Amino acid sequence: MIQGDYEEFKKSIFSLTKIDLNAYKEKQMRRRIDSLITRNSFKDYAGYAEGLKKDTGLFDEFVNYITINVSEFYRNPDQWKLMDTEFIPELKKKFGENLKIWSAACSTGDEPYSLVMAFSRHIPLNKIKIHATDLDKTVIGKAKVGLYSAKSLLGVPSDLKDKYFDKVGPSYQIKDEIKKQVEFKEHNLLKDAYPSNQDLIVCRNVLIYFTEEAKDEVFRKFAASLKKGGILFIGSTEQIMNYKDMGYERRNSFFYEKVR
Repeated sequence: MIQGDYEEFKKSIFSLTKIDLNAYKEKQMRRRIDSLITRNSFKDYAGYAEGLKKDTGLFDEFVNYITINVSEFYRNPDQWKLMDTEFIPELKKKFGENLKIWSAACSTGDEPYSLVMAFSRHIPLNKIKIHATDLDKTVIGKAKVGLYSAKSLLGVPSDLKDKYFDKVGPSYQIKDEIKKQVEFKEHNLLKDAYPSNQDLIVCRNVLIYFTEEAKDEVFRKFAASLKKGGILFIGSTEQIMNYKDMGYERRNSFFYEKVR
């Protein structure tokens, strides 16, 4: 058991990183943090917080460890097929080819790069622009490198895999023509301003780690960020219980349209 005041530790972390640990399920997050503290041979929260201030390696490890980075290309392929056959054509018809697309909590880039490839079947590559954000600068760095394991690519349609990846040893490098259509930035969903007038927002399998209050806040902010007729694409582990109150219409289990 790690010694010290966890409440004070949470305040220290917010001061250092602007990450609000109150927004995460405490039991789960505290267990992850305690494990990390033990691994680094600290005895208490205060000592570890001091270590984070002084050691950039320790600080980067902490941010990387507590942010959830489970990602793969075309995760839940059936949902991406629906995106390809129904929602991309619909968005193109409604809003044209110069769409505003936000991949929120994008992790190591698998999702925004999947979006570029999916849209490339419908829109010229040079017209596709994805705004991709994540809290963790370490995973953004990995995303910009664009080197992935074979396992990450299992869901990618074979024609897109052949066209847009180069084999590098046992790994795969995504081509620059896909990379340059994505702009990566740091962003905290619970603190920072949201982009406006979005046609499509994709945020999948991240909010399950948030409290119900934090989830509610984020889904409401997404609604405010979308144009009327815009689409929110969420993960297979998530659902919006009070979507009608927020101005959404549920189009499918994981796709919600802003209707007011």
